Amino acid sequence: MRRLVLIALLGSVAQLVDGTLGMAYGVTASTALLITGITPAVASASVHLAEVGTTLASGLSHWRFGNVDWRVVALIGAPGAVGAFAGATFLSSLSTESASLWVAGLLLLLGVYILVRFGTGKVRAVIEGRPAGRFLGPLGLVAGFIDATGGGGWGPVANSALLTSGKLAPRRAVGSVNAAEFLVSVAASIGFLFGLGREHLPFGIVAALLIGGVVAAPLAAWLVSRLATRWLGVGVGLVLVLTNARTVLHGLDVTAGLRYVVYAALVLGWAALVAYGLRTSARRAVQVETRELEPAS
Repeated sequence: MRRLVLIALLGSVAQLVDGTLGMAYGVTASTALLITGITPAVASASVHLAEVGTTLASGLSHWRFGNVDWRVVALIGAPGAVGAFAGATFLSSLSTESASLWVAGLLLLLGVYILVRFGTGKVRAVIEGRPAGRFLGPLGLVAGFIDATGGGGWGPVANSALLTSGKLAPRRAVGSVNAAEFLVSVAASIGFLFGLGREHLPFGIVAALLIGGVVAAPLAAWLVSRLATRWLGVGVGLVLVLTNARTVLHGLDVTAGLRYVVYAALVLGWAALVAYGLRTSARRAVQVETRELEPAS
């Protein structure tokens, strides 16, 4: 019982991260389950099944706070479900280690771009335009496939691409991707049920993850609706950089000591960028206040 309570708490933390930044539920929850001694295969299947409920709760919560673009959900979610089902059933036996390394490298570069772009204020408060269907369809297919075969990746791939396109405000990108993930989770879960069978799935662990995630979903959606566009982008960029840097360094067999040095350097760079952003924001606020106090000529 104590173990299930701990897993429920970990599920809440994972959903809070995912619902706020639009990514990392799978990474956070799977890592937490592995720490408790659960095997990787069971952890992956448990997370995908739990996501059926958590993504539904998250999508509804984001819709309640006005964070969802239903056109984006439809155009990215349906292809994502196809990719997820294919990955979970027919392609899960293939080795995706080398592909995961390349994807992580690409996401790392996208994370740096997003972090710099939002951290330096190089983004409009209201982002104009709409993502094209010919962009969203292939994006959903690839993101769904990577999510099912690589043990996660729907949020990082879909959100980073949407943010990089500059066609969707960060809170709407996060909300829409979270809502579309329900379709992806359902398709992946069906694939895992076919591939593994019900007897290998720990439904107690799935229920604990589900309860914890559902409890945290409304809070995460509320946070997204209140966070400034700039700092939400900075948070997404940081998560992309740190999670994918870890994958790349492990894939290249970098020693533990050097990995920690790289992580520390990345965090220091992020802190410096945030400090720069705070200074520029304060300077602009002073300039605006000064102009408002000047007498009209």
